[in-house]
Amino acid sequence: MSSPDAMPKALPAMWRALKRGYQAEPSLLMVAFALSLLSALPDALIALWLKLLADGATAGEPRQVRVAAVGLGASAVLTWFLRVISDRTQRRFRDRVTIALEAHVARLQASVDSIEHHERPDYLDRLAILRDQVFVLDHMYMSLFTTCGWILRLCVTIGLLMSIHPALALLSVFALPTVLTATLRPGIERAVEERQASAKRLARHLFDTATTAPPGKEVRVANLGEQLVRQRRLAWERWYGPIAGARNVSALHHTLAWLVFGGGYVGAVVFVASGLSASPGEVLLTLAAGSRLSAYVGATVGEIGFLRGIWLDGSKRMAWLEDYAAAQAQNADAQVPVRLEQGIVFDRVSFAYPGTERLVLEDVSLSLRPGSVVAIVGENGAGKTTLVKLLSRLYQPTSGRILVDGVELSRMPASEWRTRLGGAFQDFFRFELKASDSVGLGDLPRLGDRPAIEAAVERAGADDVVERLAHGLSTQLGPTWPGGVEVSFGQWQKLALARGFMREEPLVLLLDEPTAALDAETEHALFERYTMAARGPTTDKGGAESHRGRITILVSHRFSTVRMADTIVVLDGARVAELGSHDELIDAGGQYAQLYGIQVTGYR
Repeated sequence: MSSPDAMPKALPAMWRALKRGYQAEPSLLMVAFALSLLSALPDALIALWLKLLADGATAGEPRQVRVAAVGLGASAVLTWFLRVISDRTQRRFRDRVTIALEAHVARLQASVDSIEHHERPDYLDRLAILRDQVFVLDHMYMSLFTTCGWILRLCVTIGLLMSIHPALALLSVFALPTVLTATLRPGIERAVEERQASAKRLARHLFDTATTAPPGKEVRVANLGEQLVRQRRLAWERWYGPIAGARNVSALHHTLAWLVFGGGYVGAVVFVASGLSASPGEVLLTLAAGSRLSAYVGATVGEIGFLRGIWLDGSKRMAWLEDYAAAQAQNADAQVPVRLEQGIVFDRVSFAYPGTERLVLEDVSLSLRPGSVVAIVGENGAGKTTLVKLLSRLYQPTSGRILVDGVELSRMPASEWRTRLGGAFQDFFRFELKASDSVGLGDLPRLGDRPAIEAAVERAGADDVVERLAHGLSTQLGPTWPGGVEVSFGQWQKLALARGFMREEPLVLLLDEPTAALDAETEHALFERYTMAARGPTTDKGGAESHRGRITILVSHRFSTVRMADTIVVLDGARVAELGSHDELIDAGGQYAQLYGIQVTGYR
């Protein structure tokens, strides 16, 4: 398999996208394609009816005139009728295949085990363009159908011209430069657009910052409006300037190509009228077919350009995403344990984010015992959240390994492993749903289980939040929705905590600064509750008490909270600087003791 960084070839990617549409709606695709071809024939035969009409009129053949008149009328009616039927069929196909393609792209992104594609700038640029194009991917099929219809018209028209003289087929050769420029033009422009995609994303980000509610207060208090508008304009110009230049150059080449075709068309008319002693009908056919050939070439060139710019380009990105998702899939041959017996071991783990060389974690070795509470502390950028990401299988270690009960975590299915994780994070997402659903999403199989949701709310200490909501757990969150209410950041954080506690018996409970918006006293009380639950006994199926086996990991900048942990890991400069209990680290008088002393003094 090719590298996930490499873009697939255009034609194979187009074929894969075509198969995706066929798999979604095979019957509709075939009917829409057939109708598109049928609707092209009557229009292409009009030049023939005009020839018969002119020859019949000059030769005094009333029957031939009548046949030609009926043919012209039938072509007009059939063109309209078949076009209407074809358009309605294609619209139905387009609506249905759009849902299938959008769902496919969304499923691919959501199913990737890693979150690398959400954090690497080069991948974000590709995905930004794909997200823009996914809403018009349905037009790719219509464009292909239409292109085939125009090509059929071209073939019929060239056949009619050749019936007068084979040399008239050369008129199609004069059209080749227009086809070449139309084919190359979108690819050149798209390459420039992708190089400038980061500037476009910045312009969009600045626009959202200036026009949406979340940053509204800071924008107004700091009077940032004019600054944001200027910066957005500059970002837009950095994006649009090179693209406009590429478009101007390609437009010039396209104009020259059309001049070549125009010269060939004039020469063909002069050749038939002066050099062949042709009948009036043949001259009329040349004029009509030649002019239609010009229109058909223009339409074909336009559709080919659309295919090149959207189909080939959009399908390449969709194929890249498919290859990337497939490359990220791991061969999982180990089962996730029902309970932890030996614990989790970080064995000389190092990690650098993709696209960078700086190690965020370097040669980290840790042993996390079942039933223990482990606190991770350190300055910003020390690698605390990165360690949690590795444990969540959002990334794979650059080197080293993580063992769960002696088995490498990379051998376990990521989706199954994550069903055994619980907890909450500082950078939580605000699900603007009913409060019950916003919490229940933490354990999808129990989304509608009201007692389970209420229990999670209680474990998270979010009872006060729910009590203040107008309709309790049935309240719609988010003021932009009908009947929705706004809640504070701290209230959102408590609801996120409740969502993280929906799973009652996770193997690992991850608490990555999930209470940063709460006061120190509330945070301390909540963490004390979690640590007591982690250490408390449970009852096995035989009725005997046994250890829960859960590992609770706390990440917090408040040392009064982490002091209750069994083990405190101090990270500094990507390495484990100190390791031990609170008392052991205080006695050692190292970095932890110094930081603890500074913070305690600050609270006095």
